[in-house]
Amino acid sequence: MTGTRTLPQTASLDETGLRRVLAVLCLTEITSWGILYYAFPVLSVSISADTGWSLPVLTAAFSLSQLAAALTGIPVGRIIDRIGPRVVMTAGSVLAVPSLLVVAAAPNLPVFYAGWLAAGVAMGAVLYPPAFAALTRWYGDKYVKALMILTLAAGLASTVFAPLTAALVNRYDWRATYLVLAAILAIITVPGHLLGLRGRWPHPPAPAGDHPVDHRDASRSLAFAALVAALSLGAFTAFAGVFNLVPLLIEQGFSPALAALTLGLGGAGQVLGRLGYLPIAARTTARTRIVVILAATAASTALLGIVTSVVALIAVAIGAGLVRGIFTLIQATAITDRWGATHYGRLNGLMSAPVVIVMALAPWAGTALSAWTGSYAHAYLILAALAVVAALIGAASIPHHSKAANPS
Repeated sequence: MTGTRTLPQTASLDETGLRRVLAVLCLTEITSWGILYYAFPVLSVSISADTGWSLPVLTAAFSLSQLAAALTGIPVGRIIDRIGPRVVMTAGSVLAVPSLLVVAAAPNLPVFYAGWLAAGVAMGAVLYPPAFAALTRWYGDKYVKALMILTLAAGLASTVFAPLTAALVNRYDWRATYLVLAAILAIITVPGHLLGLRGRWPHPPAPAGDHPVDHRDASRSLAFAALVAALSLGAFTAFAGVFNLVPLLIEQGFSPALAALTLGLGGAGQVLGRLGYLPIAARTTARTRIVVILAATAASTALLGIVTSVVALIAVAIGAGLVRGIFTLIQATAITDRWGATHYGRLNGLMSAPVVIVMALAPWAGTALSAWTGSYAHAYLILAALAVVAALIGAASIPHHSKAANPS
């Protein structure tokens, strides 16, 4: 590849072991994302109706969990760099189960919030960042393909668990649904991480090139600050856009059913984007990838706010999903593209924390922007402007000594 950092092969597992680790992480990421993240939007209306707690109050509890996940990711990355993912991800899975039990049994809001706070800590130990760190170290120079497969699989989380959650809550209630989901989580993820992530944790690869990378210097650099800012603004735009797509489309005259279908088609676009990442990475530089994808985020978001034709809006929504799919892999490979895999866990934890925080705030902020501007269409134009700023900042996210990123 000309545009992706080539790492020395440091994996300590044979091919069978590598396939086992990847298969286990695909299964546990689908399950963890599906239950810890995507079940909540499905259940929130039922929770509100049963308890009398308002939707904004419930969403704030979930946003608190995302803040906890972001802060947890920083020490988790350091631990994984030293000892590997097995202990951390198993502990996170173990913690996630009683956290959901607390949520399910919560008699009042303080207990409900405490359950989500604990669930957020668990998410910080089991969702994408630790899984990315595991595959990046174990797979060595094959890490991009492994990350692509993982994100393709995890993209099925909402496809699998949103309908399952809806079926359970229709038959039982939200509390019983969370009990069933907690049992599924325990059965799949705890033994999956404990038994499936076995294998000697390889030594970190030596820094490539003439400039050894110190994680402290890298994290304090202008390039790192630019990377974090660009990815945070890009994630804010993308997630505010996807979470507010249905009300935007209804505002433009779509029926609720057609708006929901269009949202699902955007998810299919994400899969297409991830499938196309390998050839894109082979033909472009790290700077080109981040600038072009953030610019494409801006363009697709602006078009959603401008076009009014039903067919055109559906096509743009699919295109926006494709861009989001590529954006996920750009985020997953950003550290390795610029500073190598030597300190991937630490640097990725520091980079991911603000990105996760803005992802948590984005759904609410998109709604607030629509109220402030008077329409969702106007809000999308402001979001597009933020993505343009992100693209400009992204151009400065390449360290000067980075040869593998081919910044020129």
